[in-house]
Amino acid sequence: MRKPKWRSMRRKLSRSLLPLFAPLVLTPLATPANTGASMPAPSNSQLKKKMATIKLLKFNQVAYNLYAHMKLQDSGMNFEVFDKALTGYYNMKRNGEIADKPYITIVDFTKSSNTKRLWVVDVEKKELLYNTYVSHGRNSGQEFAETFSNENKSFMSSIGFYVTENTYYGKHGLSLKLEGLDKGFNTNAKDRSIVMHGAEYATEEFIAQAGRLGRSLGCPAIPMEDHEEIIGKVKGGTAMYVHAAYDEYTSQYLDHMTAMAELVNENNENKKDVLPVSQG
Repeated sequence: MRKPKWRSMRRKLSRSLLPLFAPLVLTPLATPANTGASMPAPSNSQLKKKMATIKLLKFNQVAYNLYAHMKLQDSGMNFEVFDKALTGYYNMKRNGEIADKPYITIVDFTKSSNTKRLWVVDVEKKELLYNTYVSHGRNSGQEFAETFSNENKSFMSSIGFYVTENTYYGKHGLSLKLEGLDKGFNTNAKDRSIVMHGAEYATEEFIAQAGRLGRSLGCPAIPMEDHEEIIGKVKGGTAMYVHAAYDEYTSQYLDHMTAMAELVNENNENKKDVLPVSQG
């Protein structure tokens, strides 16, 4: 079945983003002073490489400003992980693959399962909404998730970018369907019934008894006390990124050029929205 497309309603992005992003994304490139000496014109490939580097640096600065504003370091999130998640978010928006909801769910499997390694952030309001525990698949590792798979019955976690879909009630109660977007890494999520759900083994009490968080069959299971609220918030076409230390992982959603283009476009459209409307 062809995956559903969500209309990207860019003009509704909060105007509160402009003070944070505009000085960075709209600043013109500096040009060197004319020294009188003739210089060879750069080649097209050199220009493209230079532009790519500039856009990467500007996007990273935007991401860091947002990261610092939300004080994500205090919650244990690494900036590299947030930068990748935000890059994917804007690429997914540009592709029309997510709804007009400014939420990103981020999972960092480089961290111990005994730590709170799942975050939900609101990009529009620049807020950290949730930070809690999340399980990995039982064949991915013990305390740490170290191996990953996209194969059915592997009972491992799958990494990469996802889109949240609709909910249903199953054996774990309220559960959230996930659609994997990274071919070869998580695109079998639906066939494997990889969903977000609550679990009694995803609790501090379980950690105290077993020395580590409980493990799933590959699903990102979260504490029962939080799961309905979190699932209710992120359902219906929001971005999710599952990170791991996995050198083989590649993704089209980590393209800073297109992410920056989407960010600039949204800022330009927001500027149009605040212009006075002619009454003539």
